[in-house]
Amino acid sequence: MRLPQIQIRTTDAKLDLHIGKPQQHIEQPEATLHIEQPAAILEIHTTRGVLKIDSSQARRDLGLIGPIEATRNAAKEGQQTALSGIERRVNEGRQIMMSAGKGQGRAIMQNIAKQNHGPHRVPFNIKFVPSIGSVKIDYTPGTTDVNIERREPIIDAKVNKPIYEYTPGKVTGTMVQRPNVDIDVIG
Repeated sequence: MRLPQIQIRTTDAKLDLHIGKPQQHIEQPEATLHIEQPAAILEIHTTRGVLKIDSSQARRDLGLIGPIEATRNAAKEGQQTALSGIERRVNEGRQIMMSAGKGQGRAIMQNIAKQNHGPHRVPFNIKFVPSIGSVKIDYTPGTTDVNIERREPIIDAKVNKPIYEYTPGKVTGTMVQRPNVDIDVIG
């Protein structure tokens, strides 16, 4: 016995697709930027240093003195010399008066003459000219005060939005072959 057979034939559908790609354009403009830096405020206050040098004693040690002081010193030295001369003569006169009665007047006079006109010893010593410490120095240092006032920068920034363009893609299709199903029964 023969059984009937069913034959099924199919034809697939064929499509023709046209795809248009999407277009996208993005542009980012630079930010608009303005920066300003104000100058800092700077104040400087100073006081001068003071240097005082007194060399008058050193000048005196070297014999460099002014006319007023030289006159004053000469007058004082002359007065001292005159007083010591008067004192010496008074002492010599007393010696002569005391010895006049004893008969020694001639010997006393010779001794007085030897004292006044004989060889004199001059004291010898080392002397530093000018003397040590004769120049006096006094220094008062100056001061410096610095004040700085910082000033903030002025920043003006404007962000520009991006430029964005988009064209969507497009898909179109046409049916080139339609689907088909054939069914046959054999026998």
